[in-house]
Amino acid sequence: MRLSALIRTLALVATIFSWETQAMATDGLITIKSSFGPEDTMKRLEAEVKAKGLTVFAHVDHAAGAAAVDMTLRPTDLLIFGNAKGGTPLMQQAQTIGIDLPLKALVWQDEQGATFLSYNDPAYLAGRHGIGEPAKAVVTALTGALHAIATKATAP
Repeated sequence: MRLSALIRTLALVATIFSWETQAMATDGLITIKSSFGPEDTMKRLEAEVKAKGLTVFAHVDHAAGAAAVDMTLRPTDLLIFGNAKGGTPLMQQAQTIGIDLPLKALVWQDEQGATFLSYNDPAYLAGRHGIGEPAKAVVTALTGALHAIATKATAP
């Protein structure tokens, strides 16, 4: 049984690294280049989050906040979303993961005008908070759901 779990985990890791969406992962942050501009990427992200039955809790437009204090910032837009069915089992294991939940995705534009979507890797968050085997299925499901959402938001 442990060998098959290891094989499934390795297959998931291989899948993540073979994404055709130009994914980059750094310290638990997954970043995918978008084929769309920031506004369209955010609209697509929000639509896909809602299509998956998740709740949008907040939308933070950091660039608008900067403009409000007479500063400039390239498009930097945060969506906060999730549901209790996914987050509660993780918090039952370690309540401290509540600092990282609900889920978040950031749409941002770099100096060259390229648009990216970044989000926290659920497996990284689980490890950060010492969440163990009982919540592994939830972490795997969240990983797959976020990958699917990000891909639909960023790929033509």
